[in-house]
Order: sequence, then C-alpha cells, then structure tokens
Amino acid sequence: MKSAMKAGDVSPGSTNVQRSARTLLSGFAASVVVVMAMAGNAAALVLPDFESLVKEHGKAVVKITVSAQQEQTSAQPDRQQMDPQQVPEFFRKYFEGMPRGPEAQPPGRRGVGSGSGFILSQDGYVVTNAHVVDGAAAITVALPDRRQYDATLVGADKRTDLALLKVKATGLPVLELGDSSALNVGQWVLAIGSPFGFEYTATQGIVSALSRSLPDENYVPFIQTDVAVNPGNSGGPLFNVEGEVIGVNSQIFSRSGGYMGLSFAIPSDVVKTVVSQLKDTGYVSRGWLGVMIQNVDKSLAESFGLDRPQGALVARVTENSPAEKAGFKSGDVILSFDGQSIGQSSHLPPLVGVTPVGQPVEVNVMRNGESVTLTVTIAELAEDREIVRTSAVEQGNDSRLGIAVVELTDEARAEAGDIDGGVLVTEVDPAGVAALAGISRGDVIVSFNQVTIASAKELSEAVKQAPSGKSVAVLVQRNNNPLFTALTLP
Repeated sequence: MKSAMKAGDVSPGSTNVQRSARTLLSGFAASVVVVMAMAGNAAALVLPDFESLVKEHGKAVVKITVSAQQEQTSAQPDRQQMDPQQVPEFFRKYFEGMPRGPEAQPPGRRGVGSGSGFILSQDGYVVTNAHVVDGAAAITVALPDRRQYDATLVGADKRTDLALLKVKATGLPVLELGDSSALNVGQWVLAIGSPFGFEYTATQGIVSALSRSLPDENYVPFIQTDVAVNPGNSGGPLFNVEGEVIGVNSQIFSRSGGYMGLSFAIPSDVVKTVVSQLKDTGYVSRGWLGVMIQNVDKSLAESFGLDRPQGALVARVTENSPAEKAGFKSGDVILSFDGQSIGQSSHLPPLVGVTPVGQPVEVNVMRNGESVTLTVTIAELAEDREIVRTSAVEQGNDSRLGIAVVELTDEARAEAGDIDGGVLVTEVDPAGVAALAGISRGDVIVSFNQVTIASAKELSEAVKQAPSGKSVAVLVQRNNNPLFTALTLP
C-alpha cells in the first residue's frame, strides 16, 4: 500500500522535471542576456560619437567679438541716475560701481557684442552671420587655443544673413561644407558656438523640418532643428554626424528671448554660393524672375484645375521683367522650376535666387487647366546690386578711413548730380578719420588724393597709396553739390 506523499517529498520523476525546468530557464536567461547585449551594441552603433566630433572639428569654431562706436546719449528726463551716497548703508554695496549720472559716461563709448563663426580656409577666411558684424568698427576672431586675430570684412549679404571675414594667418584648422540637400528630418545634428558668451559650447538635437520659409527671408530655405541655440550662437556651424557643416545657425523662434526648441540654420548649399560670390566680388548677385506669387489653397487648386494644392500662383507679372518677356501671365501656377518641383510658393524664391544670371531655365506652369512649358532667362535682382554690394574698403587694420561704401548704379549716379564714377558712403565710424574730416553717410566720394574713384576697389587702392601724416584732399558730392574736404591718414 502506497502511502501519501508529504510536503517536501520528491519523487525520481519530479527531480527530472525540475532539472529540465532549470535547464530551460538557464537557456532562456542566457538568450535574454545575448539579446540585450545585441540591443546594446545596436544602440551604440546608432548613437553618434559627438565626443570625437567635438574634439576633431571644434578647433575650427571661433568666437567673434565686435565693437561698435556709440554716440553719447543724454539722460532721460523721467529716469534719474542713482547716487550710491543716497542709498542706506545696508543696501549700498548693491549699487557700488553704478554710474552716478550722465557725466560718468565717456563720450564716444564703444559697445561690444559677440557671436560665433568657423574657419573655412587655412589662409584665414571665416564665415559668420551678417547681423553679427553689422555696424562693427572692429572685429576680433578668437580660436579655442586662445589665438586671437583682427579680422576684416570681405563682404556681407543681408538677405541670407551671411558674412565673410578674413584674418591674416596661415595653417589654420578648417571645416568642410557638406551637402545640405542630402539632409532628412530626424537626422542627428550638433551645434558649437558661444551662447551668451560661454565659449565653445556644444549642443545636439535632430533635424525637425526642412525648407522652412520665415518672414522677410524669402531667399533662404531654412533648416529647422531642436538644437539648443541662444544669443551668441549666431554664425556658428551646424554639423552632421560625419563632421561636415550642413548649416550656419542664424535664428531662433522665442517668446522669451531664449531657446524654446525652434532653431533655424542657413543650409550649407546656400552658404557655398554666397561665400563664393562674396570672396570674388564682395557682393551677391541674385537671380530675378519678376513675379509676385502666393500659395495655392484647396479652393484655388480646384479653380485652377489642380488635383491638390501645390505650386506658386502668379498674382502679378512685373513690367519689363524676365517673366513678362518669357510670356508668364497672372493666374499661372508654377509647378516646377528648372526641373525642381514647387510644392508651395516659398520654394520658388530660393531656386530663382541661386540661378546664375543670364541662364535660360524651363518653367512648367498650369494655365487654364493645361500644362505649359515656358523658357525664361534669369536677370539680376537690381535691388541687391544697389544695396547689398559691400565695400572693398575693409574695416579693421586694413582700413584707415573708417567707412563702408557701395558702388553706384547708373540711375543712382544720375540722381547724385550726373557725376562720373563715385561710391556711396553707407556707414561711418564716428571715431574714424573720415568722420573727423566731416564725411558723413550719404556722401558720394568722387576722388581721393586727386585720384578719380569709380569703384570700391579703386578707393581701397587709393587709400593704400596715400601718404601718412599728411593732408589728403577728398572730393565728395553732397546734395547734388561738389565739396572738397581734407583728412590726415594715421
């Protein structure tokens, strides 16, 4: 008679079962460990090596410091300066060092600002934002190894917010411009710059969107990222994981003035075009089509025979423009330009802007429900030639005048009094020798040291050849009247 098994009794059969169970569990645990290890290795392969990227490429990222002359301003009548002696002794320490009145501010005080940039060539070409160096009287470029150089402004393009600087050096570390057209939303990116003056700060994120159009920035298809970018980051590089510069950090969207997760960078493809022109001519020649356009919504798409909202709707064709000569009409919907599709109206201006002047381009439009192909020869945007062409007289050590000039168009020269040649003074350093001689913004320099001036380059050469420590005659045209003045170069 078999007796009942008590708790804890183990039969031979149950022992085999438990051994099998333990073996199975051990195998399962080992499999989990292997899977976790593989997952860890996969994650390690996916995550970028930002540490190596910063070490290798951060050497060519620079901090840019600018100083601008500021005129002395009188105290506001409703704002009185605090006198520390009138403050109770307990609180006086908090007011030490504060100005005691308007007389405490020295005349001609220099304002100081900073931004970021990066070195593009071993012989000292540096890229930054135009707004970083706008109005600068002096520019300093500082490298991570503590080397500092005075920089001169080669040229700036306000439409794309890009500027090219030059320092006198050789053998500098450089960065390579990548292909921004190969970017995809979700890719890792890294920014290096000097936010709020904190030098060589690295921040990372992803590409949030591509070809963003911002107000008053029709010629830049911005890269949107969630990289932490703050004031001071402007002009710094945006890297891909290969260490190529695929953008220049330019703007943020913020209600507070600080980072809110919306950062915008100028694509490297735009940078290549602008920098090349600034280096060659000092200004940017931009293509012009001559149409006013708007977006196409669902209702408009239906009315123009489109199966969905797309393209750029021509609202008006400018008289005597390339578009009018090519046969564009109001009501045309531009669907492609030079083989590239136009998803919305903001896609068109950047494509036109980078098209070489004089190049014929095929444009596909929808007209009265039918597809029509037009051939247009792109012209130069005259507004850019008049306004954005920058001075060949560089600021800094290479400039002894302290001014910036632009070359005149034929129309502007006629308005100035039918003069031959001449360059227009657009900026004046209040502490420069030109300002001391009475030259002001809006004057047209016709001759310098009895040398006729017809271009910014000729003025630059005349300044270099002029003697130091002696009076030099300068003929300017002011309010349609000629006027001689004299200055002494340091």
